[in-house]
Amino acid sequence: MEEAYHFYRVWNICSERSRCVRCCTVDVRERIRDLGGSLTRAERRVAETVLARPEVVAFGTVAELAAASEAGAATVVRLAGKLGFDGFTQLQAAVQSDMARRLRPAAERIRNPVPDNVLSRAAHLELDNVQATLAAVEPDVFDRAVDLLSMLERGAYVLSGEAERGVALQFEMELAVVRPGVGSIFGTEVAVARSVALLVPGDVVLAIDLRRYERWLLDAAERAVDGGAVLVAVTDSLLSPLARRASATFVVSAGGAGPFDSHVGTLALLNALVAACSGRLQSSARDRLERIETRWTERQALIEP
Repeated sequence: MEEAYHFYRVWNICSERSRCVRCCTVDVRERIRDLGGSLTRAERRVAETVLARPEVVAFGTVAELAAASEAGAATVVRLAGKLGFDGFTQLQAAVQSDMARRLRPAAERIRNPVPDNVLSRAAHLELDNVQATLAAVEPDVFDRAVDLLSMLERGAYVLSGEAERGVALQFEMELAVVRPGVGSIFGTEVAVARSVALLVPGDVVLAIDLRRYERWLLDAAERAVDGGAVLVAVTDSLLSPLARRASATFVVSAGGAGPFDSHVGTLALLNALVAACSGRLQSSARDRLERIETRWTERQALIEP
C-alpha cells in the first residue's frame, strides 16, 4: 500500500543517516519534556505537534510544521535550537530515527540495552503516551466517534490485532454495559468472515492496530467498509493503512520501556470514548447498570470487604 511506503522511506532515510550519532540516538520526547516550562506558548504548540503528529516533522517542511502548529517558521527553527539541534533538518532526522526505532519488531528491540532505572523510564514513557495520545485528539473527530458509537440503531463492533486484544476486550465489555448491540470481530478466518458478512450497513466498526499491521485485520476492515459499515480507526499514524478509509481516526502514542509497544495511551483513549458514550446515553445506560447491579446483588456475585 502507498501509505506503507512512507514508513519504509523513514527506515531507509535513517539507515543512510546512521553515521550521525547525534541525530540517531537522541530522544526528542525526552528533550521536550526536559525543557518543560521554559517554552513560550508558540513553541509549546510546535512541541505538541512534534509529539502528537511526528509524521508532519518526518515528511514535511518547516512551513508545514509551522502551519500545523499555528505558529511561525521562526518559532519552529527556534524550538529546534532549544532542543539542541542545529536546525530543522537535524530535528527532522531525529524524529525519523525515532519513528524507525519504533517500527522495529520486538525481536530486534529486545537487544537494546536495559535502562538502569526501568521504573523511572516506564513512568516517563507512559505519562508521555497518555498525554500525547489525548493531546492529539481533535474534538470534532472525538465527537463524531462518540456520535457513531452512541447510536443505538447501529451495531458497534470491535476489531483488533492480537497485541491490542486486551485493551479491545476491556473497551468492548464496558461499552456493552452502557449500550446494547456491541460485539467483536476476531478469531479464525471462518469466524471473521462470518462476522463481517453479518454486519448491517451503518454498523460501526472500531478497529485497533499498530505498526506491523495484521493483514487479516486490514482485509476485514476493507470488507466491512465495502459492505457499508462505518470505520473508526485507532492506530499509530495518519499514514497507517487502517486510517485510509476511516470516518474518524485517532493516533495513539505507544512507546514502550522494553521490546513491546505500550497500550496505556490506547486504553486512556478508549476509556474517554466509553465515558463520553455513557454521558450521551445517560438514561438508558443508567437503567442497564441498575439491572446488572441488581442481578449481581441477588446472586451475591461480588464480595465486598
